[in-house]
Amino acid sequence: MASHRVSRTNVKRHHRVWPWVLSIVGLFVAVLVLFGIAGFNVYRQSKEVQAHESRALSMISDFSTKIDDANVQKVKDQLPQIQQETSQASAIANGAWWNIANKIPYFGSNVSTVQGMTNVIDDLMHQSVPQFMDVVTNLQHANLSSTDDGINLRPIIDCQQGMQKANESLQHQVGAYNALPQPNIDIVRSAYAQGSDKLNALATRVDALSSTFRMLPGFLGNGQTRTYAVMSMTTSEMRSSGGLIGSVGELTADNGSVHVGEFKANKDYLPYGIGDHSADMARVFSDEVSLHMSFDIRDTAVFPDTERAALAMQSIWNRTPWGQQKPLSGVIMVDPVFVQEMVAINGPVTLADGTTLNGDNTAEYFLNTVYKQYEASQTDAVFGETTGNVIAGMFKSLNLGKLVKIGETMGTMARERHFTMFSFDANLEKEIQAAGFTGETPNDPQNPSVGIYLTEQNPSKMGWYIKRTATIEKTRCDASGATYHVEYTLNNTMKVSDVANLPPYITGVDAPNRGKGIEKILFYPPAGGRINNISQLNGAVNAVQKTTMNGKELYKTVVEILPEQSVTYSFDVTVSPQAQSALTIDQTPLGWKDTGITVKEPKCSAKAN
Repeated sequence: MASHRVSRTNVKRHHRVWPWVLSIVGLFVAVLVLFGIAGFNVYRQSKEVQAHESRALSMISDFSTKIDDANVQKVKDQLPQIQQETSQASAIANGAWWNIANKIPYFGSNVSTVQGMTNVIDDLMHQSVPQFMDVVTNLQHANLSSTDDGINLRPIIDCQQGMQKANESLQHQVGAYNALPQPNIDIVRSAYAQGSDKLNALATRVDALSSTFRMLPGFLGNGQTRTYAVMSMTTSEMRSSGGLIGSVGELTADNGSVHVGEFKANKDYLPYGIGDHSADMARVFSDEVSLHMSFDIRDTAVFPDTERAALAMQSIWNRTPWGQQKPLSGVIMVDPVFVQEMVAINGPVTLADGTTLNGDNTAEYFLNTVYKQYEASQTDAVFGETTGNVIAGMFKSLNLGKLVKIGETMGTMARERHFTMFSFDANLEKEIQAAGFTGETPNDPQNPSVGIYLTEQNPSKMGWYIKRTATIEKTRCDASGATYHVEYTLNNTMKVSDVANLPPYITGVDAPNRGKGIEKILFYPPAGGRINNISQLNGAVNAVQKTTMNGKELYKTVVEILPEQSVTYSFDVTVSPQAQSALTIDQTPLGWKDTGITVKEPKCSAKAN
């Protein structure tokens, strides 16, 4: 009887439980059906969203790569349609079905990313882009040229506040876009990548332009006359900041009027002694190497920091008869690649011998060809004269398109160290640094870089033949700081058969070393980070040693690279936990417009970021 009563009790319990279970199952099925319907509708509508965004980004794509009169007018005409497309995309992506689909596991994060993308792009097209268009329209209608072939600074000064406001808004919106969760569905990933490429290109261009506009009036003598030493470097004979200084010109700026005086050959400066330098610099660049740097005018670019080079230049300048009469406001360091980019903007240059230089052949001509055609004593004068003419022509016949090209080119060339500058006016130098125009060894934990700086130990012009490439691969991503693996390769491209046929001025004045690249290399870890496991994979090399210079830790070595041979350095880099951007390499400039850097697909998953 007892067991019978238990069975009846269990039956009663089952009668109470089953309706509850069935309701849960029903609810679960209903949720699945709802999610399924939501997913289907979102998938169908996603093609509409993609079409709207593609049309909007297509209409602004030319503007993200080139800001000139034609593209400004094109965007102004199409802006209402662009805004309509982005508003429709945002409205669809924030509809009811999308908000339901946002809760679906795995799928929901992609929906959230699409919603964020459409919101950011819509805000950007309704806020940041119109603000920027107002600024460039005002510049488009302004008279940018002064009566003396200089630049009229007033329109640039008047637009600074508007440019800064538009840039801050744009950077905020693009930063929000970049912070969105990484999509894991192909169609979303493709749309995200398309938007990222165009928006980041536009953000980089506008940020560089805004920074240039902030420093340009002060640099060009708004309120006071400024005198700069223009130092012409040849990267065919590498020094850390660029190359051997062949000649120095004098640039005077007065309220936008620019005058470039005669370039004096480095031999004119030699009687006035050496540049100021620290005991650490003497140890690293003179005492511990076979080719002892003299620190005279030729070697003032041996220091990786532009400020150090500027101080060394100033100390020599102050001893010269011309320098004693005219205090130096700062220095501008340029190489043939920078001159080539200015020739591309200003137009071809014809030399006295009839040679025509353009935006493609100028760098190679001054880094290699000239040493085959001229006596060594004449080469610096040819480069100095061309540099002076090109810089003087930068600010002539200005319009919006040319001004934007100059600003963008200065930014690109500074990032690759083909052009750097330093002002002894502390307030102006802050603006120059903010624009990224002052070369510095790694010092920013949030934007990490490895510094790799070379100084040629074989008196020669072998730098043109030493091709450098690098690969960067992210290997760990977590809260303690990302880790990267870096490989840096130097390849001597001179043919063995060419060594005997080329002038010793190119291959090396010391017969045993002709055709060799003998490079002193300094490796700087990122600020707040470190270099580990550094090793050399092939080639004749001294051991890599840890040292310090001017309070910073670094690694040093010397390598010999024979013709048609190469050497690769391999090392791991840990960046600061404060890092907000991917690792880059700051290096002695190459002889062409490029960095030689390849970023490989990371070994760590994007989800770990």
